[in-house]
This record gives sequence, C-alpha cells and structure tokens, in this order.
Amino acid sequence: MKFITTLLFILCAHVIVAQEVAKITGSITDSDNNPIPFASAYISELKKGSAADEDGNFTIPNIPYGLWQLTTSAVGFKPATVAINLNEPVLSGIIFQLTHDNELDQVEVFGNRNDRPDKIESITRLPLKTYEQIQSISVLSEKLIEDQGALSISDATKNVPGVYTFATYGNKRESMSSRGFRGIPILKNGVRIHSDFRGVGILTDMQGVDNIQVLKGTASITQGVATDLGSPGGIINIVTKTPKYTTGGSVSLRGGSFGKIRPTFDVFGPLNKEKNIAFRLNGALERADSFRDLVEKESFYFNPSFEWKINDKTTVTLELDHYYDSRTPDLGTVNLAENDTNAIYDLPHSQFLGFENDRSITQNTTYAVRMDHELSDKLTLKGAFYSSSLKLDDKGAKLNKTIEVNEFPLYNVRQRSYSTSTRDDDNSVLQFDLIGDKIYTGSIKHTFQIGFDYRSSHFSTARQSTAVVDTINVFQNIEHRLPNISLDEANLNGGKTNSLGFVAQDVISWNSWLKTFLGARYSSTETISEVENTRSDAFNPLGGIIISPIKNVNLFVSYTNSSYPRSAARLGENGEELGNERYDQLETGFKTTWLNDRLRFNLTLYKINNKNINLPVYDETWANILYYAKGGNDQRQGIEVELTGRPLENLELIGGYAYIDAQYKEHTSYVYGSEPLNTPKHTFNAYVNYSFRNNTLEGLSLGAGAYFTGERPINDWSSGAITHQGIVPGQKPFNVDAYTLVNFQAEYQFNQNWSFQFLLNNVFDKIGYNAYRTSYINQTDPRNFAGVLRYNF
Repeated sequence: MKFITTLLFILCAHVIVAQEVAKITGSITDSDNNPIPFASAYISELKKGSAADEDGNFTIPNIPYGLWQLTTSAVGFKPATVAINLNEPVLSGIIFQLTHDNELDQVEVFGNRNDRPDKIESITRLPLKTYEQIQSISVLSEKLIEDQGALSISDATKNVPGVYTFATYGNKRESMSSRGFRGIPILKNGVRIHSDFRGVGILTDMQGVDNIQVLKGTASITQGVATDLGSPGGIINIVTKTPKYTTGGSVSLRGGSFGKIRPTFDVFGPLNKEKNIAFRLNGALERADSFRDLVEKESFYFNPSFEWKINDKTTVTLELDHYYDSRTPDLGTVNLAENDTNAIYDLPHSQFLGFENDRSITQNTTYAVRMDHELSDKLTLKGAFYSSSLKLDDKGAKLNKTIEVNEFPLYNVRQRSYSTSTRDDDNSVLQFDLIGDKIYTGSIKHTFQIGFDYRSSHFSTARQSTAVVDTINVFQNIEHRLPNISLDEANLNGGKTNSLGFVAQDVISWNSWLKTFLGARYSSTETISEVENTRSDAFNPLGGIIISPIKNVNLFVSYTNSSYPRSAARLGENGEELGNERYDQLETGFKTTWLNDRLRFNLTLYKINNKNINLPVYDETWANILYYAKGGNDQRQGIEVELTGRPLENLELIGGYAYIDAQYKEHTSYVYGSEPLNTPKHTFNAYVNYSFRNNTLEGLSLGAGAYFTGERPINDWSSGAITHQGIVPGQKPFNVDAYTLVNFQAEYQFNQNWSFQFLLNNVFDKIGYNAYRTSYINQTDPRNFAGVLRYNF
C-alpha cells in the first residue's frame, strides 16, 4: 500500500509539473501592420525562443508558468519587450508592432531582406521577392545611398557588378552600361525619361530616392522591345520616396570640397485621425564648384506625394518628382597621340577648355497615379499612369580636329567650335495588370500576371553651330570669353512613337523543389514621321526553370528574346523592309541564402546574341551605303558574382565581380572579335560597414568601399567604314586605363535625433577617365571630403 501511494504521488507530481508548461503564440508587424517575416521572439532569462514564419507569426513551446519578459527583434527595427504572466497552457494573441530603427534599415544589394521593395512590381509585374525572381535583380536601398553619401546614379550603382559609367558627355549627364550594352535605359518610377536610351542619359537627385532597382536578363519580357524598357543589357529604375503613416522626417546640411553646400529636407506623416491619408515632402538645394576652374553647378529638387487608403482593399498614390539642374559642361582633356596610343593628357585643374558662359540646363518632371485594388485574397488589380517631361538646353564649346603643320599633327593644338542644342521629351505609359498570387489548381500553385500597357513617346530637337571659333593650345593660357559669332541655320528633328503591348506570365510551383516560368509579350510599335508612318510587331517568349535541391539553394536557367524595331524599316538589296532585329538571351546560375536570409550569394552566367542585325553594305570606298542586309553577330557573354547581406546585426557586406566578354562577330563595319567601345572585361566592388554596439564607441559606424573598373577601348575598331566620330579605318583604338577608387565613411549618432557624417572619397587620389569616343575625356573627381549634419524627428 505504501508503495502504491508513493507511486501515485510521483505520477501526480509529474502531471502537475507537465501542466505547468505553456505555449506562447503571437504575431510581429511593423508600424503599418505589415508582417515582419523571420523576426525573433525570445525569453532571455530562459534562453528560449523561435523565429517567426514568413507571415510574421511565431510560436514558443514548453515555457514554464511564471512571470517572464518576452522580447522581439528584427534587423532594421527597434526591439520591443512586454511582461507576460503564464498561468494557463496556451497564451495567444500577443501582437508586437515594431518601429523602424533608422540605424538598422536594410542595406542589401538585393533589396529588403524579407519583403519586396517599393514599385518592383511595376517592372517585374509579378508579386515575388527579388530572391524568387528568375532574373538578376539588385536593389540599392535608401540607407545604403545615405551611408555612402551617394549623390549620383553612378555613385550608387557602382555597388552592382557589371554596371559602370558609359560616358558623362562633359559631366553634364549620366549614361550607364551593363553587360557590354551602352546607354541602358534609366527609368523613374517605371517610366522612361529619355525617348532614345542610347542618347546622353539623364540626371536626377538622390534626396528623393527610396531605392534603385537594377534588373538584368529577362526584364525584356515584361517591358517590351529593345529600344524600350527591354534593353538586353538591363534597366535601372529609380524609385522615389512615398508617404508613411507615422509622423517623422529629417533635415540635413552637407558641405565639403569645391564649395559644395547642400541642404535637404524630408517630412512625412498622416493627414487625418483615421491615418488612411498620408503625405511626404522631399527637397534639396545644391550649389557647388568643381576641381576644374570655371566649372560650377546649381540644382533644385522637389518631390511631394500623397496616398489614400480608401478602404482595406484599395489604395491610390499620387507622386510628383521635379528636378532642375544648371551646370557648366567640362570638355575634359585631350589625347596627345594617334587614336591607337594612350597619351591622355593630365590637364591641370586650372585649365578649362570651354567658354566661361557654357551652360547645360536639365529640367525633368515625372508624375504618377497608382491604384492597387484587392479583388480577393488571391487576386489584385493594379493600374498606373506614369508620365515624364524632359527638357534639355545645352550651349557650349566643342573640340574639333587636331591642327597639322607641314603634315605633322600638333596634338596639343585644337580648333574650337560652338553649338547650341535643345531637346523636349514627353513620355507616358498607361498600364493595367491582373495579379494572381498563390492560386492552386489541385496541388499545383500559380503566381501569374496578365496585363497590357500603352506607351507614347514624342521628342523634338533643334541644333545650331558654328564650324570654327578659334584655335587653342592646351599647354598655354586659353581665352574663355566667347567672341561675336553667327550660327548656321537650325537643324530641326523629331519623332513620335506609340506602342501597345500585351503580357502574360505564370510561375508554376509543381512541388517544393521545382518551379517553371512561362511568359510571352506581344508588342505593336508605330513610328510617326512627316513622310510616312511605319509599324512593326514583335512576339517575345520567356521560359525558365528553378530547381531547389536543398533548402535556400535555387538553381535556375532561362531563355528569352527581345526585339529591336528602330531599324526595321531599313531596305534590303531589292528594296524590301528588313524588319525587326532580335536579341536572344540565355542565363543560368544559382542563388543561395545563409544565416536566416541575412547573407546572400548569387552566381549568374549569361550569353546574349544579336544574330539578325540590319547591317549596312558599303561600296568600295567604304564611304557610301548601298543597301542593308541581314547578318552579323553582336555577342555578349559573361559571369556575375554577388555577395551581400548582414552576417551580424552591426556588420554589413556588399561584394561583386563581373567578367564581360563582348565582341563584334561577322560584322560589316567592325573588326571580327573586337570589343564595343567603353566595355571593360572586369569590374569589381567591395563595401563593408561596421557599427559599434554595447561599448564606449556605441553610436559610431565606419564604412569603406573599393571600386575597380577595368581598361576598355575608347572607340570601336572599324574594318573599313568610318561609322562614328574619331574612328580611323583599320586602326585599333587604344584602351583607357583601369582605375580603382577607394572611399571612406564615418558617422556618429549623438542621440536619437542628431548625427554627423564624414565622407572621404577617392582616398588615394587616383585619377581615372571616362570617355566618349574622342569627343569627351572626363577625369574622375580627385580626393574630396564632405561633412553632413543631420537631424531626425
């Protein structure tokens, strides 16, 4: 009896102990009630916790009854702690609403670690995270741009391997390249700004930038023909800031080398008690000189936006973005030898080759109306109207050919001319998409998009010039006052293009390890001119597979093509129109994530061919075009490697390398195997930022980056024809030297409101050059510094 009594006592004790263990469940969201996937929930006293799922829900089992402190944390948010009293088996319904920690905002080349960056769907048109897309997508966050003190597109995109500056055209515009393609499209909020992307690029201000999205590869399928957003080399989309439903903002003042003064402001918050209407106002002023005498700039930027959550299912956003920039174009320097020899002259900073009143004015205004409406928990209708207006007004000197004395060239002596040019660009797009997310047919999951877009582009140009104003010697003092001159008759040009496109895509998840991407786009483009209207059609398919053999590893392969109607109306030998050119793109590689998605590694191999080019056929003198013929093979292939993330809460890493093998093959104009101008074989980038925590240096963060651009040909290598300025038939152009820029940043956060940032760029004062043929050879900025005082509220 005693034994049985003792046994029952022990069993009852165990039952009582077992009943004193509880389970905790809850959810973690941000201040806008958006779930924070994979956030941490833990009780530090017990050293027990768990990670939330992708919907922000967490469960912590086997917690003893009692009073405990439950803490949640996530990268980019301030931790939160609540006291809990466990006295029953299940404690549920705990909701944490975390607020953003400015010092811990996401800084990843591939965008927000667990979310889709703003407006990414206006480009990809699929509700997938960047990691889930089959194409290569890099997203540069606002915090990264702020940490590095970037003030230009090239400053920011140097963090993406294979993206580099094509030319600056006298430091008055930014034209970017990717995968060996010149002047890739630069968009703002998903809409074109310049009607001819192969032109002279754009300018914008970084103050209003929420993120910069760089898409490569299959981006063409969603946005159309190669002269539109579907450039085979990729696209750069600049996303402006939009309203927040919490009150806050910041003001800053930046000053530094070359007389730079730059005040900025950013204010946001709700407009009503219900917090369903919000606003945001961004702005910046800038005034600066240059390392080059007589060169200066002034700019103004303004970016208001409003958002209205009409109900739980419908949101409307209004955005306006205006930028005005007035600056002195800098002709740069000259090459003191034939075009096959690199003898770039390190022109003294006190020497300016233009006239004192040379000016380049850029006015760019974009606006958008966006609407998102949830038809159900699986279907969403997205509509948007985007529009942009770009006005350019350039007046300045040009350098002409070298002077010869007794047939001996004097490379330091140049004729100088003068020209004026204006350009008006108006571009717009109306776009609607039906999005289906996690829709099942049996056990098969679909994420799809069906949509159409109507695009309109209209431009007009005017140009006047005078052949020769004077002759200058770059070794001697130069006259900077423009004498009385007369300009020739204005050369007027213009054009209008309308394009209608239909797109359908379906991402099919067959099981946990296999996905297929299927898509197609039909585009109809009409070009309107004074003489006749021409029309071209294009059908572009997309196919791809993603295999996940193990967790957090995605192997992918994809094929797509894009069409190029720009030269479709060119006539063949018998007078027939040759039709669209076509680019075929093949990509493969893998994407991996480590440390609970804190660290990412991507490897991509690609091959892009244009085997259907409308090439000119010349006469025996190589001066006159007889007709056009199909042929050629412009090929780009290469490797891109990217490592990015935050392995520790206070350590950020970004690294990348790109190898580009770009060649002209079977071409009537260029030497077989030669490289396109300004195409480096190698680019490399590395950046690290470390924030001190829980020690005497808390509040201090240090960052440094190194950026390498390999040598590249200054011009194309002609096989006989003189196709562009500066080309000498049969003469191999020289290579512009490689260069590496090293930058350093330090920031100290005094308290929740005040901070000071120190920026030192080009630490080792290395000189590099970006050139456009022989017209502009512009030096990178020498060593310079800046200080930024910022107040957050």
